[in-house]
Amino acid sequence: MDTMDNPSIPLDKTAAEEHLMRFLSVEGVTGHEANIASAVIEALKAVGVPEADIRFDDANDRIPLPTETGNLIVDLPGTRPGPRLLFSTHLDTVPLCAGAKPRRDGDRIVSDGTTALGGDARTGVALLVVAAEMLIKHNLPHPPITLLFTVREESGLHGARELDPAVLGGPVMCVNVDGQLASDLIVGAVGQENWEVEIHGQASHAGVAPEKGISATLVGALALAEAHAAGWFGKVEKPDGRGTSNIGIFGGKNGGPAGDATNVVTDYAFLRGEARSPELTFATIIAKGYKAAFEKAKNSVKDHHGATARVTFTHKIAYPPFKLNEDAPVVVRATKAMKSLGLEPNYLFSNGGLDANWLDKHGIPTITIGAGQAEIHTVKEYVDLAEYEKGCRLGVLLATMPD
Repeated sequence: MDTMDNPSIPLDKTAAEEHLMRFLSVEGVTGHEANIASAVIEALKAVGVPEADIRFDDANDRIPLPTETGNLIVDLPGTRPGPRLLFSTHLDTVPLCAGAKPRRDGDRIVSDGTTALGGDARTGVALLVVAAEMLIKHNLPHPPITLLFTVREESGLHGARELDPAVLGGPVMCVNVDGQLASDLIVGAVGQENWEVEIHGQASHAGVAPEKGISATLVGALALAEAHAAGWFGKVEKPDGRGTSNIGIFGGKNGGPAGDATNVVTDYAFLRGEARSPELTFATIIAKGYKAAFEKAKNSVKDHHGATARVTFTHKIAYPPFKLNEDAPVVVRATKAMKSLGLEPNYLFSNGGLDANWLDKHGIPTITIGAGQAEIHTVKEYVDLAEYEKGCRLGVLLATMPD
């Protein structure tokens, strides 16, 4: 018998696909999660979750960007004793998903090709609802469970970062759903440090008196060249650490260009970038490498009186790294569940941040599993329904298997 059709792990495939199609069709780009949250609440109530067990937290009051709702939190009282489990995913999608029109195409769900689809992470949203439905419909024994649907994951992991873990009821471990293959078991991820710099130069007529100017653009360009020459740009490999970095924005005020005329020496430039590493201390070191490069560049660009630009460089943590050992209880539980379904766990360390980074920081050891999302953040995005089905079965099993 195919372990994927094991009757002890019930799954209504039709209902599971209907939940997914419904959630994919509800717009909810990052920061605008109210409508998708309402759709999830409606679906949870329809499968038997009491309204009294569904609530929002106040994380949106602490998020530094406008956010329609807090994180959505759902309590599933245990039907047997055991430590509380947390299942999480994120409600929001990237802006490219706005207006998505999902349709079935063989064993996939796709968009119409003009937008991304939103399988990242509506597959997770659907999986959590499916798990709740199966637990209730089939009266499956399970410990106390909390479902967490975060906001603003795509724009900086803000919902998970600003989460007060005290509102979750004391879970001992978490299964986060935000990956591609059901056999992928993400046990760690890099940390990220964001940096930005303002360069205040001095305007002058570039044709009549260029020597009276201090080009903010030139300072920025020389600084990036220096960072590259010193080994801080792109892939970074040093004796004391490794990581990556990038310059993402090189512009002017309020998102405009740096400068506005070719005959004026640019008096202002704004640059923003990032540094990532498995060790947060090394991400900070990369950022400081950029700071030194900007300082060196500043001192090499002067006007005819020897004055230099004013450079303000700042950097701060975007999210911390984490890594779980293979003997961590949540990893052991996931490994056992995957193998019982005939899946060989593929232990992964992610080069991108996940809600799991902050959940782990909050003291909840968290692994991330997949449920079929693929080609994410592109117009070619699709959901692999076979992987989605495997992910749903895995979720039900993780919720019900003995401790």
